[in-house]
Amino acid sequence: MTETSVILALVVVTALGFDFTNGFHDTANAMATSIATRALRPKVAVALSGILNLVGAFLSVEVALTVTNAVVKIQNSNGTPRPELLVDDGSALLLIVLAGLVGGIVWNLLTWLLGLPSSSSHALFGGLIGASIAGLGWAGVNWTGDGSKLDGVIGKVILPALMSPVIAGVVAATGTWLIYRLTVGVAQRFTDNGFRWGQIGSASLVSLAHGTNDAQKTMGVITLALIAAGDWTDTKSIPFWVKASCALAIALGTYLGGWRIIRTLGMGLVEIAPPQGLAAESAAAAVILSSSHLGFALSTTHVATGSILGSGVGRPGAQVRWRVAGRMVAAWLITLPAAAAVGALMWWVTEVLGGGMVGAIAVVVILVALALGMWLRSRRAPVDHTNVNDEWEAAPAADRVPAGTAS
Repeated sequence: MTETSVILALVVVTALGFDFTNGFHDTANAMATSIATRALRPKVAVALSGILNLVGAFLSVEVALTVTNAVVKIQNSNGTPRPELLVDDGSALLLIVLAGLVGGIVWNLLTWLLGLPSSSSHALFGGLIGASIAGLGWAGVNWTGDGSKLDGVIGKVILPALMSPVIAGVVAATGTWLIYRLTVGVAQRFTDNGFRWGQIGSASLVSLAHGTNDAQKTMGVITLALIAAGDWTDTKSIPFWVKASCALAIALGTYLGGWRIIRTLGMGLVEIAPPQGLAAESAAAAVILSSSHLGFALSTTHVATGSILGSGVGRPGAQVRWRVAGRMVAAWLITLPAAAAVGALMWWVTEVLGGGMVGAIAVVVILVALALGMWLRSRRAPVDHTNVNDEWEAAPAADRVPAGTAS
């Protein structure tokens, strides 16, 4: 086994690790509201979401084929790695990718520990950006593209991040308001039961959309690594084993459930009633599926959070916990730079150790140590399927306004 083969193996395993953290970090995006309204039991919800993430990962490769060259300049326009990064059998590019993945994973784990639903997509992009800046300089980042279309960090990451939660929030607020207006005079027991069934369908659609959008990011990273190492040459397709392994990794992570984040989204932002849950999930699914069709590597977390906030705004008399929302927005704002800082630091570690296999192994060891430390810290105050729906203590719960009582 050559040195490049070892580094490639570490990149693939780390990429699948990122995919796994993406799964349990983002389970809340699809299932938090269904769990909060008791439309689905917690374990049933995460199992259903895991299966649909698995299926969704096979539906498209549009995002996978654009995920890396949209934000960093480590590829040519045809998808092949830049020639100067193929020295030493591609180890230069592989180390940049490995450092970027570690940046994304560390941020995912930290925000999971804190119960903050930050963007896994932005964590990955931030890690890659930081590693590319450290390895190639500021010119290594594709900030705006060539100006002919929305591209680069500005067009493919920052603008969608600003627009998508607003759009999803407006759609969810409008939908929630209409639901409460149209069900005036209808008994609450009928509306709640009906909307809970509707939530199962809309939450399933969000899970399918999440698999379609997010699993592809890791597919693209692994395929790029394979091309750099000379183990794949087709820049227009993804190896089947890459699709299958990424789909399984994100599905397994989803099934384990990021209960801390599920609790924050389901109980911490607003007191979710079934009509709100249906409106929020439907809005999120529509925005995410539209972005996947257009090839935007959208943050499903931003969309889901915007939808839930919108459902609170649209419900008469609902209380929105803006302090919790503010913490989330703060996490969103620092995700890119924080993950970038970790990615850059990891690249510098490889550089100090002379690059190559020794540097790659050191970075992976650091990642494992940090992950273990955060997991042990989480055990001090565990959150799981047994207590995910406990009363939120950050603020008093708002009085429910049943569907059918809006004035």
